Amino acid sequence: MAAVKEWINTTGGVEGFPDATFIAEGNSVLESECDILIPAALEGVIHADNAARIKAKLIIEAANGPVTAAADELLRANGVVVIPDLYANAGGVTVSYFEWVKNLSHIRFGRMERRAQEATQALMLTELERLSTLVGSDKWAPTDNFRTNYAKGADELELVRSGLDDTMRDALQAMRVRWHEDEKVDDLRLSAYMIAIQKIALSYQSKSLG
Repeated sequence: MAAVKEWINTTGGVEGFPDATFIAEGNSVLESECDILIPAALEGVIHADNAARIKAKLIIEAANGPVTAAADELLRANGVVVIPDLYANAGGVTVSYFEWVKNLSHIRFGRMERRAQEATQALMLTELERLSTLVGSDKWAPTDNFRTNYAKGADELELVRSGLDDTMRDALQAMRVRWHEDEKVDDLRLSAYMIAIQKIALSYQSKSLG
């Protein structure tokens, strides 16, 4: 990356960069032979005019709306699976929600349980060492690096990443199940919209009942 940046600063562009192929018509790269295509910059780059030439069998919408509605239908007819933008781009919004929840509670993640977690894991290490002494002639002992990393409680960043991982896994599973079990749902995008609208409706119902 540093070499590319230096080349751009020197020449004003990427054309001519050593050991690379320059393609003047950037949109044609979308039609290259590949298994997974990740449009991650502009809106509407896959449209009715080029959708039929897309060779990837999986598209992950890392940009907002990179696939138009017309292209979506053509891709679906060709058996292309699209991971919709409202899911693929949800990581940042999810973490922002975690931050909002933390600010409401005025307590950082992990503060309530970290010391208890450390004590439990330290107890586990001590017991393993004791059992090792009982069953063998050579006492087993963990390395200092293992002891340090295992015994310490999870920090806030680790907890946020864990929460994000869990949230995204659950969301994808819910989308997949709805897609495969409901004959009226023919792709992940419709599945995601239906789940989202259902959650909003349930939220309003619970408020009205409360």
